[in-house]
Amino acid sequence: MPKNAWGRSLTEKVSFALSLFIVGIIVALVCYLWITGDTNPPILSVTTSQIRQVNQEYYVPFTVTNSGGETANAVEIVGELAIAQEVETGMQQIDFLSRQETRSGEFIFSRDPQQGELTVRVASYQQP
Repeated sequence: MPKNAWGRSLTEKVSFALSLFIVGIIVALVCYLWITGDTNPPILSVTTSQIRQVNQEYYVPFTVTNSGGETANAVEIVGELAIAQEVETGMQQIDFLSRQETRSGEFIFSRDPQQGELTVRVASYQQP
């Protein structure tokens, strides 16, 4: 392969320039998102869906969503089932919930949630 005056072939120069261009675009996009990104604190919400029974246990699926602009760490979700003066409680922890992310899980109760008052809520989170 013939070399030009700088000691590199035309193919090497073109591929190097193309690589620099791609890396430059990636750096520019990261900087743009960092400067203009949503800086609102985490906004956490939890919803439940269809309860299912397996043997003598009741599974309550939930979905927690972070609709805020920042990440939430150690998100704690609490499920409480109150039936006739008795309260059954469950806790879940999600280690990491980035902005616009959704995670799912299930609470398991020994009594039918439809026979009492079920409360599922986000109890706390930490900022990274």
